[in-house]
Amino acid sequence: MAFRWKNTLTHDDVTPEAHWLNRRQLVAGMAGAGLATMAGGASADSPKPDSWEVITSYNNFYEFGTGKGDPVKHAHRLTTDPWSVRIDGMVDRPGDYAFKDIMAKMQIEERIYRFRCVEAWSMVIPWNGFELKDLLDLAGVQSGAKYVAFETLYRPEEMIGQKYAVLDWPYVEGLRLDEAQHPLTLMATGIYGKAIPNQNGAPLRLVVPWKYGFKSIKSVVRITLTDKEPPTSWNKANGREYGFYSNVNPNVDHPRWSQASERVIGGGLLAKRQPTLMFNGYGPEVMALYEGMDLKKYY
Repeated sequence: MAFRWKNTLTHDDVTPEAHWLNRRQLVAGMAGAGLATMAGGASADSPKPDSWEVITSYNNFYEFGTGKGDPVKHAHRLTTDPWSVRIDGMVDRPGDYAFKDIMAKMQIEERIYRFRCVEAWSMVIPWNGFELKDLLDLAGVQSGAKYVAFETLYRPEEMIGQKYAVLDWPYVEGLRLDEAQHPLTLMATGIYGKAIPNQNGAPLRLVVPWKYGFKSIKSVVRITLTDKEPPTSWNKANGREYGFYSNVNPNVDHPRWSQASERVIGGGLLAKRQPTLMFNGYGPEVMALYEGMDLKKYY
């Protein structure tokens, strides 16, 4: 039977836009209170939003710097038009695909997904985009391909954080082919009905809702089909803490904090933690992908 995803989330569950933009300010507040993690989700008792200036001053996109205010301060330098994505490797139609041409061919829809960060905060976000599988089908996946590798733009003159060896640039990520072709895996082009801001991964980013947020690579410029497991940036930087799969799993702690619970963005510093759901709540849809696997070994 073909998989049919039924969304159980509504706009009533969505993290308020102000809190989504302001999540890094709340993380900073948690750190100042001596707490190691932050989490999110929708809350009916969300605090009053901060000003626009404050909201857009906190974000995490290391290509623009490691400070929470660095991305919004520097992301205006990023040129996103024109934009193209190179699709190569084990495909029938390799080449540079213009973003405008991709958008003309894809069916854009809204998906309201839970989002869970490895730092143990979470939220609910309404994305706009299309299934990654549709883009892969456009290029024609060859038999024998087993993995999909992704690469972020490398342009140090605009992404000034890339001038520093915080990570091994460019940022890279990867999925197994069956994960990439799953109907839940999205290429996002918008949030809250608006184009994704530069500091949040414009114009095209990956969204894999059952995995920790760092798997959802931003500002994608290359997709490669391969028969070998591709390297990923955080795994290269610290393989003990960041595995290739990075599935949300409350039973496998980060070496420096528990993953068993999370805190709601917008719920305030004293908000009650809520239990983390296996696969971020998408277990019924994706657990078959990992049948027979030791999820503690393949974390």
